[in-house]
Amino acid sequence: MKKRSASTTAKTGRAPLQLDSFLCHTIYRAGHAFSRVYQPLLRRLGLTYPQYLTMVALWEQDGLTVGSLGEKLMLESSTLTPLLKRLEALGHLNRSRDPSDERQVLIRLTGQGRALRREAVEIPDCIVEASGTSAEKLGELQKRIAELTSALLERATEGGKPASAQPAAKTVK
Repeated sequence: MKKRSASTTAKTGRAPLQLDSFLCHTIYRAGHAFSRVYQPLLRRLGLTYPQYLTMVALWEQDGLTVGSLGEKLMLESSTLTPLLKRLEALGHLNRSRDPSDERQVLIRLTGQGRALRREAVEIPDCIVEASGTSAEKLGELQKRIAELTSALLERATEGGKPASAQPAAKTVK
């Protein structure tokens, strides 16, 4: 059995409160690095990164409701609505009430929004190139991160505490 020092955790063998040992911080930093690479590419399209993701989701499936788009992007309506208003003001999409259910707002690309896809089609290749690794390795990494995300979201809906952090059940005598 491997002996651990008092300054490491039993599960990871790492120091429990050192920033570089936090996977979430590493992913957070990677997100910032992605933003720095995307920024000049998206500036040419006149889009921010959240707007770009919204457009990609709509290029994938046009005619989504605000709710389903929010689920796909993991954005709350209060965040998504101003973003959609801005994209509508830019002429990339239209928002309208669903005639079959007035409570739903449908998002549809305009011709200009669909045409923007042709200008954006090279962006994923630029990201692969900037990563300094192969598309295959990035695909594997993306799959692992998606699995991690699913596991974390599943746990978050269970109250957010790992089983080992749950209080021990009291025995009745």
